Amino acid sequence: MTESEVIIVGGGPAGSTAAWKLIEAGIDVIILDKNKFPRTKLCAGWITPKVINDLKINIKEYPHTIQKFDRLNYYFFQKLKLPIPTIQYSIRRYEFDEWLLKRSKAKLINHKVVTIEEENEHFIIDDMFRSKTIIGAGGTHCPVYRKFFSQISPRDESNRIITLEQEFPYQVTNQQCHLWMVENKLSGYSWYVPKGDSYLNIGIGGTINSIKSKNSSIKFHWNMLIDKLRKTGLVQSIEFTPKGYDYYLREKNPITQINNIYIVGDAVGLATIDMGEGIGPSVKSGIFAAEAIINKREYSVKSISKYSFPSILFRNN
Repeated sequence: MTESEVIIVGGGPAGSTAAWKLIEAGIDVIILDKNKFPRTKLCAGWITPKVINDLKINIKEYPHTIQKFDRLNYYFFQKLKLPIPTIQYSIRRYEFDEWLLKRSKAKLINHKVVTIEEENEHFIIDDMFRSKTIIGAGGTHCPVYRKFFSQISPRDESNRIITLEQEFPYQVTNQQCHLWMVENKLSGYSWYVPKGDSYLNIGIGGTINSIKSKNSSIKFHWNMLIDKLRKTGLVQSIEFTPKGYDYYLREKNPITQINNIYIVGDAVGLATIDMGEGIGPSVKSGIFAAEAIINKREYSVKSISKYSFPSILFRNN
């Protein structure tokens, strides 16, 4: 049986960030993830200067695609255009996640977690892995959340977001980021996010309750987005094959720790209420969980911002 001081289930930004901090403090860590890295991860890939600072990334030395935006173009109700001067970035999760994992120096084992049992103050995973501390960083459907937190800290369905998106090679001619808010009575928004000059991410997301209440579907809103992109000339001659995923906006009072069991990132439900930004809160929760373990103190996500707009409106350099 493989043993480690800490086992992290999930190798995305929350899990790899926690591992990075724990290993810096001399703590032995294993990450279990069902996927091999690099792996395709559906995500607009928008990151803020705060994420850059939290992860201590030197942009000039980052070896992969990173696009800097000096403004975000918001469109409200199909009529009002509001360009907001700001400094924001986009990355490709395919590259970014693997880079964070390698930098963490954690041992990654490709394994899909099925069972987690408690035995003699240890956690036994699939009769193969053993640890005194476990971190659930496996996203919305994290097995650590399902096993230990789903009953005592259930998620609110009104906070559930469903999406369709696609990232594809494309010679982008418009290098700006475009965001269309609350169109066609959707409680959510659609996006056009360039990833340098060779990749583009487009997508749409909204609360599942708002879509159901209008007797609509996320596919209907996707088709409206594609029609807009074609008419405006932003995207041409592409065969669209979108894929979907779901996640949760910030829960009011989530339980994030039970003794030596922690959950971080989308396993908690931390995406910002206004923009559904998930990477920043995920990274911060990974840092906080690691610091709690290192310093033997309580872990809390209360200080993580619920909103993206304050950092957007403040122009960061």
